[in-house]
Amino acid sequence: MRLLDRYIGGTILRQSSLVFIVLMGIFLFMVFIEELADIGVGNYDLASVFRFVALSAPRIAYETFPMVALIGTILGLSSLALGSELVVIRASGVSLARITGSVLRIGGFFMVAVILVGEFVNPWSESAAQRGRAEALERAIDQNNSFGLWIRDGRKYVNVGEVLPDLTLLRIRIFEFDDTDRLVSMQYAGRGRYRNNVWQLLNLRKTTIAAGGDSTVEAFDQVQWWTTMTPQMMSAFLITPEQLSIQQLRQYMMYLRENSQDTRPYQLAYWQKLTLPLSTAVMVVLAIPFVFGSLRSGSMGRNLFIGIMVGLVFYVVNKAFGYIVLGYGVSPIIGAALPTVILFVAALFMYRRVA
Repeated sequence: MRLLDRYIGGTILRQSSLVFIVLMGIFLFMVFIEELADIGVGNYDLASVFRFVALSAPRIAYETFPMVALIGTILGLSSLALGSELVVIRASGVSLARITGSVLRIGGFFMVAVILVGEFVNPWSESAAQRGRAEALERAIDQNNSFGLWIRDGRKYVNVGEVLPDLTLLRIRIFEFDDTDRLVSMQYAGRGRYRNNVWQLLNLRKTTIAAGGDSTVEAFDQVQWWTTMTPQMMSAFLITPEQLSIQQLRQYMMYLRENSQDTRPYQLAYWQKLTLPLSTAVMVVLAIPFVFGSLRSGSMGRNLFIGIMVGLVFYVVNKAFGYIVLGYGVSPIIGAALPTVILFVAALFMYRRVA
């Protein structure tokens, strides 16, 4: 039976690889065409476009895994059916449940691949893609993971440790120099927020350095900060939920709760990341009744078309439904899990009809 597992799994894996290559090519080409419109802005050139597209590949792969699993499994089993191999396998006494077990083994491989890409590859690559794109479009800004965001504002150099989703700034350091490049003051604020068309710095500590080297320290609960740095500039480095791993999302949700901020978008991303591997497994199961149902009815082409359309519809609905639910104040877990649950119930119903 291990030979059967390897044969079925290998066939599905080959077909899924072809589907993966085709879908990745289509989606990456769409990203490439979209980015061409920004060539010539700042330092954004063709090389920057290719870099952005390449770094976007893990995100696209992660999001399309369920669709690849469904279409690849349908095509793999269909190729076995067209060669009468499934008929021979069934005639030799192998039950549908046993074939399902072989299919689920390759489904387990898909689930592991989804988890690895989503947790270790996608967060890094997507952050690098967005940061590189923003840096090319905004030449005055430099940011990296170790030292935060650096901005030059006249004779001042500003360092922002982190930009939160609502454009709240954390760990702000402002270094001011005179015309002779002498450091005249240092300011540190734990938090900054944009209110009434001006930045407000909270818990500010200012150190003024005299020409002779003497320094004085002042503390303020809140001060206005007049700068050329705008919220639009900060939004280029906005931390989005899709860029974070499950562990990072959990930490951010804890932080946002402690500061009485809205955590629902992060909860949605958290539950979507947890349910995506399950969606991939459900897609694999859903492919079985499509293929075996076509064996009985003789409507292979029609069922293949329907199966592919289900994959496409699920891809669109899974991306959009959660945010629609958030707009009506429904729990994020419902928005993330409901499409998968509906698909799972449909897969079980169809499976029982062919079993």
